[in-house]
Amino acid sequence: MVTKESKATAAADRGTPLTDARKAGREATPEMLQQAAKDNLFLHFTRHSPFETMDMPIITKAEGHHFWDINGKKYFDGISSLFAVNAGHGRARLAEAAAKQMKQLDFFPIWSHAHPSAIELAERVLSYAPGDLSRVFFTTGGGEANETAWKLAKQYFKMQGKPMKHKVLTRSVAYHGTSHGALSLTGIPSMKKMFEPLVPSTFRVPNTNWYRAQDDFENEEAFALWAANRIEEMILFEDPDTVAAFFMEPVQNSGGCFTAPKSYYKRVREICDKYDVLLVADETIDGFGRIGTMFASAFYGLEPDMLVCAKGITSAYAPLGALLMTERLFEPFKHGTNIFSHGYTFAGHPVSCAVALENLDIFDEEDLVGNVARNAGAFKKTLEKLKDLPIVGDVRGEGYFYAIELVRDKDTRETFNDEESEKLLRQFLSHHMYENGLYCRSDDRGDPVVQLAPPLTIGQAEFDELEQTLRHSLSLAGELFDLM
Repeated sequence: MVTKESKATAAADRGTPLTDARKAGREATPEMLQQAAKDNLFLHFTRHSPFETMDMPIITKAEGHHFWDINGKKYFDGISSLFAVNAGHGRARLAEAAAKQMKQLDFFPIWSHAHPSAIELAERVLSYAPGDLSRVFFTTGGGEANETAWKLAKQYFKMQGKPMKHKVLTRSVAYHGTSHGALSLTGIPSMKKMFEPLVPSTFRVPNTNWYRAQDDFENEEAFALWAANRIEEMILFEDPDTVAAFFMEPVQNSGGCFTAPKSYYKRVREICDKYDVLLVADETIDGFGRIGTMFASAFYGLEPDMLVCAKGITSAYAPLGALLMTERLFEPFKHGTNIFSHGYTFAGHPVSCAVALENLDIFDEEDLVGNVARNAGAFKKTLEKLKDLPIVGDVRGEGYFYAIELVRDKDTRETFNDEESEKLLRQFLSHHMYENGLYCRSDDRGDPVVQLAPPLTIGQAEFDELEQTLRHSLSLAGELFDLM
């Protein structure tokens, strides 16, 4: 008879190669790690079939704006490890802040209790916030914060005697997360197909892709007004009494760094106010200096009712996200037995909050946001040199957040079809840039783009290095499609 005790003994006797090596004080060999990775890991957003014949990339250390793989090869981190390591890698003081907090208070949930690091961080983040945001609900990431914003909007309106206000609008091609609620907000059909049916009552409006709209409008201001007015049109289509919120990234990531003139954000705010629709700024990527202000909403003069942030709040040294909101949305919960029945075990984790506070000290001491503001023009000018390549149709973005759109024909702006995009991005460009020491993003959730979001610490020397590496890879990509 097999008992629990015999199972435990068998498991202990069996062991695992990596655990055995660690317990014996030996370093695991690259071959051991490679095999264990292939045998056990299920990577995120990853095609695993190539690993049948190729090694899985294994990253072992990082410093500044570089990281190294298990073979000792060095790479330029051109997207801050998924738009997140804003202060750069290897900050020992962040590790020390985490260790200090672990020794004092390793963990306690912020469910009916508080702890000093969460209290101080809430105050600190709000000191940077635009408009009159006055409350912080912590999460562990941006997707969770978007999920929280939608649920809060629905409950808020029910408590205001408007129970039918539950629908949300988002922009086409926008990405807001992968949980069922956040994925429902996402405007990328291909990402949603395998998980339908999702949460109902989400509706899409146009994004601000001026590059693809300029043949139809006199100027970008006219296009921006048209795009904003489609929000009002959708609210009226669905009935204002049923629409709770509009979610948008000030600079939309998916599709390739879509910006807009300030008049767009002003008009969006007017529309939301007119129909009592909550405006949610998703700054999961845009926040914490990425575009040259602490929050992108401030850059564009936008005053949201809720603001989502994550990633750069800790420079990714620990998982943390947050939803900032106006006092109006918190007010109903001050009274009686009212409660927001929502939360996450590790949200506002003491260690993450301590790391975030130290990270923001680095931001202030080194003026990282100012560094972006001072150098944003030079970054743009350097990347725009690539426009002389036949394959480069557009270079757009703001601050240290840019996309390079790739085209078949610069004059007509003809894009690549799905089969060509597969060949261009996955079979050639991503691999070639990585082999040449540049980690950035090749993306075709809209039209094909290469995206850059480097750490906020870099300057002209690094801009030039990025441009030269990109020029080499993009030139060869153009030759691949006989673009002259």
